[in-house]
Amino acid sequence: MVMENRQRCPWMFKVPEYLPYHDHEWGTPNHEDNIHFEFLVMENFQAGLSWSTVFTKRENYRKSFAGFDPEKVARFTENKIEKLVQNPGIIRNRQKIKAVVNNAKRFLEVQNEFGSFDKYIWGFVNGKPIVKGWRRNSQIPVTNKASDNLSADLKKRGFQFVGSTIMYAHMQTLGLVNDHLVSCFRFEEIIRIYETQNSHRGRRAYKIGLKN
Repeated sequence: MVMENRQRCPWMFKVPEYLPYHDHEWGTPNHEDNIHFEFLVMENFQAGLSWSTVFTKRENYRKSFAGFDPEKVARFTENKIEKLVQNPGIIRNRQKIKAVVNNAKRFLEVQNEFGSFDKYIWGFVNGKPIVKGWRRNSQIPVTNKASDNLSADLKKRGFQFVGSTIMYAHMQTLGLVNDHLVSCFRFEEIIRIYETQNSHRGRRAYKIGLKN
């Protein structure tokens, strides 16, 4: 239940579980590798399905994939994969489960090359969230140039289920883009969060191009 009279993005009213996700996670600039991996796992299963289908089983995925620890998931054996195929708490798609294990291995390779997955992925937006100041849901795109480039590079590195639409959703969730509507209370909050995170680095807030 919404406890205060605040304006929010319309999509968050579709599923009860979306409220805390919208108010505390979606769009918040994230720099934790395990959180990046967590959403890569869930987005992998979302491919071809609605986000709610996967999101409402979030804790089942957390238990099934070792707390979203990429090092542990990368060591999953064929026997472990077979057990997951029989797990009723998740989407039992063998191809997607195997893709998660593959992506965990590729994730570790990126960490080894760049020092962290976070450093790698934020490079596609030059270290600053993209914000356009949308006023209507219909204005929000499903891909952008950054997600196109990210998707293409991940595919070259051997990642699976990382199309541009999926990666744009990842960027929205982890704060690489701020796609809260201007009317949503989180739009301004996220700007302040970014400024606080980067004040000690001398970075200025990203420029906002408000859309009519």
